[in-house]
Amino acid sequence: MNLIPKILLVATVLLSPAARAQVRLPRLVSDGMVLQRDAKVTLWGWAAKGEKVALAFRGKTYTATTGPDGKWSLALPAQPAGGPYTLAFTASNRLEVKDVLFGDVWVCSGQSNMELPMARVKDRYPAVIADAANPRIRQFDAPTTYVFKGPQADLPGGRWTAATPQSVLQFSAVGYFFAKELYATYKVPIGLVRIAVGGSPAEAWLSPEGLKSFPTYQQRAAQVRDSAYVAQVKQQDQQRATAWHAQLRRQDQGYAKGQLPWSAVDYNAAGWKNITVPGYWADQGLGPVNGVVWFRRELDVPASMVGQPARLDLGTIVDADSVYLNGKFVGTTSYQYPPRKYELPATVLKAGKNVLVVRVINSTGRGGFVPDKQYVLRAGSQTLDLSGKWQYQLGAKAEPLAPPTFFNYEPGGLFNGMVAPLLPYAVKGVIWYQGESNTKKPEEYQPLFSTMITDWRQHWQRPELPFLYVQLANFMPAKNQPTESSWAALREAQRQTLAVPHTAMAVATDVGEWNDIHPLNKKAVGQRLALAARKLAYGEKKLVASGPSLQAMQVQGNKLVLRFADVGGGLQAKGGPLTHFAVAGPDKKYVWAQARIEGSTVVVWNDAVAAPVAVRYAWADNPQGANLYNKEGLPASPFQAAVPVATP
Repeated sequence: MNLIPKILLVATVLLSPAARAQVRLPRLVSDGMVLQRDAKVTLWGWAAKGEKVALAFRGKTYTATTGPDGKWSLALPAQPAGGPYTLAFTASNRLEVKDVLFGDVWVCSGQSNMELPMARVKDRYPAVIADAANPRIRQFDAPTTYVFKGPQADLPGGRWTAATPQSVLQFSAVGYFFAKELYATYKVPIGLVRIAVGGSPAEAWLSPEGLKSFPTYQQRAAQVRDSAYVAQVKQQDQQRATAWHAQLRRQDQGYAKGQLPWSAVDYNAAGWKNITVPGYWADQGLGPVNGVVWFRRELDVPASMVGQPARLDLGTIVDADSVYLNGKFVGTTSYQYPPRKYELPATVLKAGKNVLVVRVINSTGRGGFVPDKQYVLRAGSQTLDLSGKWQYQLGAKAEPLAPPTFFNYEPGGLFNGMVAPLLPYAVKGVIWYQGESNTKKPEEYQPLFSTMITDWRQHWQRPELPFLYVQLANFMPAKNQPTESSWAALREAQRQTLAVPHTAMAVATDVGEWNDIHPLNKKAVGQRLALAARKLAYGEKKLVASGPSLQAMQVQGNKLVLRFADVGGGLQAKGGPLTHFAVAGPDKKYVWAQARIEGSTVVVWNDAVAAPVAVRYAWADNPQGANLYNKEGLPASPFQAAVPVATP
């Protein structure tokens, strides 16, 4: 029997336009999706050039024909909240998209504080997670994707997931608390589309059109479009990092030949010096050393903690660590930010003496254990405090390792890779938490951020698209005297961005942590964003959705009278007299000021400043204790303001 004709026939069928033309949908248009209620919804995809595509939905059929590029789109008329529904697409094949809800869709974007999942805050909110079963709150989590050659048509991955106590651990924590509040208020499905990338600066989220306003960033975007250049830099970075770590390993005395490794239980550490944990070794005798340092602590574990699963909580460590208990490797973390929570099997602990060893690699800056974190051993309901005296020994010293080039932070890459594929999708609005990565140049942020908002609105063809954002939380050590602050300057740029119509800002300067750029109180942030959404996007005009905001300033002798909007039920000084106000005279030197509330105003003065010309409130990296609130419990935004200069 001659098989060649049959083989050719099969090959012809497989390669024919009809076979290749099967209707294809974007990642977002998939099972479990949430579509925007009460708005025209565009659905789109791809098929053969000139092919007809039909959609069957709720007893009606909608049709479209692909263009020369093989793309098709069709519009569904506005639908009320509800579902689940099935969408049936037919061309040369048939696709069904099941379990579709109509509700409100919010884009969750920014950097790590929006990306941070519920898993990172599970110890703080165990009851919330246990009660998270709600199939009407869903998240689409887009993978980090940066592209420089131009806007992309689709995402490379991602899927819709309904909230359960298990799946919610991967939801954006800010996004989930935001959705939870909205669902409790309106009882409509809430869809979250998370496109957040840790460390990303605002310029990475600008489109090619938006970058035209910033020549320096536009030039950089053109440079990174050269794939050969990108590949070369990545290779050089990788080679440098590999060589640095390899040399460190070779030189590390903790692994020296002919001796027990320093992680071994029986290793004799009698010659090691003492150090206090938590703390940085640069402050405790070792000096500003980069490289690897070993830490050792003997624990006296009671028998009641043995024979059950346990957990080591080692705060956060700068930069990377490997942990050994009784000579057994129990976990590692490769960079400084994640909290160290190492699960231990029931067989690791033993009654009496246990040996805990932590090998820390620090590539730049100060290395060590971050203060004011929990350093404990947990087993059942018991804890053993691990802070206090440890032993340490330098394993190897190294020159600082230059950081790699993070191409996912380069101008335009994240817009092309993560925003552009969403653009036909109808959304209710955007929530945004970002700015930390722009604090080195805070003077750029207001034009960058304002341009980005306008840019997104233009691409979504929604000039009034609600855009809600979080002002930077308090961070880094508090200072006793007024000082300049790039974080405060960026918060001021965020405050000024409120001049862009249809925006709102959630203040977070009272929920941060001085020693953690990723504060755990994501509930307050999500709730404050939800308040802003209720007023701006849902039309609850009488709702008090913001803390006091500076409206006007007058000079009365040696005093400045500050008038505020958003006072709600009235201004209050939370926890005591007003603090964190500073004034400056003509010399522009700020000094702490007294302040008192008078109605909807705050009167500010310093008797040593006869002619005040400027005022600041909560102007610091960490304005810890700043306490101007309204009676609804919402904090005032930090600000600075100057007395208008009279024109001659």
